[in-house]
Amino acid sequence: MLLNACGSGAETALQSSASEAENAADGTREEAADFESEQTEEVTVESAAENTGSDIEPGTDTAEEESASVPESGGTVSEGTEEYRGFVLDNVLHSETEGDIHYNLYVPDSYDGSEPYAVFFTLPGYEGLYFQGVGQNLYSEEFGFLAQNYNPEMIVVAPQLSDWGETSARQTIALVEYFLSHYNIDPDQVYGEGYSGGGETMSQVMGMRPDLFTAYLQCSSQWDGAYEPVVENRTPVYLVVGESDEYYGSGPSEEAYETLHALYLQEGLSEEEISELLVLDVKDADYFESQGMTNQHGGGNLFAADEDIMGWLFSR
Repeated sequence: MLLNACGSGAETALQSSASEAENAADGTREEAADFESEQTEEVTVESAAENTGSDIEPGTDTAEEESASVPESGGTVSEGTEEYRGFVLDNVLHSETEGDIHYNLYVPDSYDGSEPYAVFFTLPGYEGLYFQGVGQNLYSEEFGFLAQNYNPEMIVVAPQLSDWGETSARQTIALVEYFLSHYNIDPDQVYGEGYSGGGETMSQVMGMRPDLFTAYLQCSSQWDGAYEPVVENRTPVYLVVGESDEYYGSGPSEEAYETLHALYLQEGLSEEEISELLVLDVKDADYFESQGMTNQHGGGNLFAADEDIMGWLFSR
């Protein structure tokens, strides 16, 4: 089921969710991680290796020796020393206000700072957080690789944060601000995506600083942030989830859609105008089963290879 705001029946088309999201306790997070980690075995996006041109094992490449640079705004950035499929692993922004922020970074060879480039920030699920190991977000998810198919002149930033709460949200904001200040970035091409717990974090980012982003894609997650700033800023949002997602269910995404839709109506926007800013895409069981997936939460990684979904994001 894919819903945007088109048509008079948009508000009544949503069905009640079969299940609601559980509380974010450590034990349930580990269960969610099991769902997410299953996709590393079951989901193989063959085009990823072809497009990146690499069969390298994680962490086997060596980049330049570790170095540190001093940003104009203060603090330091320590550069990583290993590469994986074009990404330099474990760079660290030492933020004066938000602490150490770990991220993996892909910069196209063509980037020399003379022309503005797009930038894509991808936040992983539980299995890709920093304490799981350097590069685990890239080893388990394909968003950062397949995004490169949509724009060869795009920098990709794949943070590895420590949780899915406000601390990580503020670190994400600090990282985005750093890239906007220290790279030649087109401010009209700043894209965000969050899968599972990463979606929880990025939704909080959107609730704090939606003005930083051109558009946001939320995959297999729930909305934890404020809604009003997103509506005030008119930031496009695409919510995609399995109808029987084992961890969240589809209910939280449906609720987020309904809330944002109602706020846009209060702002006086037409259904057509809202449809350009807001999409709900609930995938049925056949979407996953036809692609060999046995669970819908881990199967959320299939969205990275879905041209309708990723194409929406990068066409904003």
